[in-house]
Amino acid sequence: MTQPLWTPSATRIAATRMDAFRRFVNQRQQLTLSDYPALHAWSVAERECFWQAIAEFFEIRFSQPAQAVLQEAPAMPSAHWFPGATLNFAEHLLRRRDAHPALVAIGEDGSREQLSYVELAAHVAGLQQQLKVLGVGLGDRVAAFMPNTWQTVVGMLATASLGATWSSCSPDFGTQGVIDRFGQIEPKVLIACGGYRYAGKNIDLTGKLNEILARLPSLTQLIVVPYARQEAQIGDYQTQAKVALWDDFYQAGGEPEFVQVPFEQPLYILYSSGTTGVPKCIVHGVGGTLLQHVKELGLHTDLTADDCLFYYSTCGWMMWNWLVSGLALGASLVLFDGSPFHPGPERLIDLIDAESISIFGTSAKYLAALEKAGAKPGSTHQLTRLKAILSTGSPLSHESFDYVYREIKSDLCLSSISGGTDIVSCFALGNPVLPVWRGELQCKGLGMDVQVWNDAGQPVLGEKGELVCTRHFPAMPIGFWHDPQGEKFHAAYFQTFPGIWAHGDYAEITEHGGLLIHGRSDAVLNPGGVRIGTAEIYRQVEKIEAVLESIAIGQEWDDDVRVVLFVRLREGIELSEALQAEIRQVIRANTTPRHVPAKIIAVTDIPRTISGKIVELAVRNVVHRQPVKNTDALANPQALALFGDLPELQS
Repeated sequence: MTQPLWTPSATRIAATRMDAFRRFVNQRQQLTLSDYPALHAWSVAERECFWQAIAEFFEIRFSQPAQAVLQEAPAMPSAHWFPGATLNFAEHLLRRRDAHPALVAIGEDGSREQLSYVELAAHVAGLQQQLKVLGVGLGDRVAAFMPNTWQTVVGMLATASLGATWSSCSPDFGTQGVIDRFGQIEPKVLIACGGYRYAGKNIDLTGKLNEILARLPSLTQLIVVPYARQEAQIGDYQTQAKVALWDDFYQAGGEPEFVQVPFEQPLYILYSSGTTGVPKCIVHGVGGTLLQHVKELGLHTDLTADDCLFYYSTCGWMMWNWLVSGLALGASLVLFDGSPFHPGPERLIDLIDAESISIFGTSAKYLAALEKAGAKPGSTHQLTRLKAILSTGSPLSHESFDYVYREIKSDLCLSSISGGTDIVSCFALGNPVLPVWRGELQCKGLGMDVQVWNDAGQPVLGEKGELVCTRHFPAMPIGFWHDPQGEKFHAAYFQTFPGIWAHGDYAEITEHGGLLIHGRSDAVLNPGGVRIGTAEIYRQVEKIEAVLESIAIGQEWDDDVRVVLFVRLREGIELSEALQAEIRQVIRANTTPRHVPAKIIAVTDIPRTISGKIVELAVRNVVHRQPVKNTDALANPQALALFGDLPELQS
């Protein structure tokens, strides 16, 4: 393609925070940076000046000043950012004190609750006081087994205000999945819902919660939010901990206190997907998370205090943590709990008009499903304030780029973003001052020395290779929980290229300075020694009307690897010889003969994690009759049984 799908006007560029930041840097540093590539190059070359500029531009308040911006040794990981500085994360998210909407929480059943910034602060103050009575303080863990509701946000802010550490799972996690996570971090307090709603059903969590409580001996307090089970009673929960219902536990009111903590104080504990063993507990610090989030939301997403931000997420996915940081910019956040397709495919699109959403975040899978459902939001909705759509979770296909501009809105910034739980942020993402090219993530993030390396450890352009970050950045995790020597942490990120962060993505840098993500490195197919990213196959297969979704693996066969493609078809369609031929032809015509699967097999379901990512490794293990260590990390573990002992795989 020789033309971008969208190019911002000069007027629009001049009005962005990204351009304001460029001018700010030029003025402060007496520079003449003329565009984003120049700004990015400077941000990497002069990381100390850059991150200090971010702190100043977004008015980050350090109660104790830093002794330096960065202390580091030559090899990763060895950095200490802003040593000596103290601050409080919640204080920065609660700077606004007025009647402006902070949170709008919408349930699948249509319920709607709204908290202004002043009301949010009052709830945080009330909950904080009761947590203090329980002795919650610096470094203690507070966990949540909750839907995406305003109470979950209040719980996080009250925890962070005290210098304690927050961790959350969504209520669709299995019992063992919750224990595998919270059992490792031993929370003092658990906030949990009595039930939740999904796809038109009310799901009672009493039984599951009692199983979890029996295996969390560290708990001193359980706080139950009745939510979808309004009849919940204290006596329903069998635990040695004290039990209270949310509404009885505290009274909203007063001003919250903010305990000042070191820059690297643990703020969040997030978890790896856990499909290859017990999940790793990834610890993120207060200051690094705050700086990275205000940079990404304020500059790359152009979020301001006048915007309304939505991201479809559960609180078991890092995008929830990212979304909540929108409060630091003074924006209004829309929280949605439930199925994005209930009662119909345009449920979330309705919210854009109803709540005047200006930045709409979702997954690549959702946009593909919306197109498959025949939705044409641009014809059926106003979408007046919508200025950006964000997509993550998996690579956004070229066809989905076309769909957004054709059927949703032609004048918006479509930002495919990529990073992950590991950094609770992004390596590559959107940019309101750059054009959008079909299939590409617009740019590398400011301050992130992102490169693509070949197997020899050499940087390449226009070639596929490993996505790496070659210099320290503040959002790098502090480490893993219960990994005192850092051995697991080193093995996870610094083993491929010693002293260099290797993210595990198979990627490519384009001529425009954007990125293509071709899939996870550990899921790369290798027929005949040629490396193929799975996303390259999915992109072609899912063009076909009959195919809803697909998953590809490499099966060991005759001393080589052959590509096996599993497809989930539309209801009533069978995998005929003609359909198989069509699939193969589309793949061959648009990729290479190496991409063409040796076997195509129809299945009724495809296993995925709770956050919606398909699990190639788990399917590959089942096909090779190897154990899948942790099926509780999956949203639909029963789907794995579909891939065992298939006769088609024996010939």
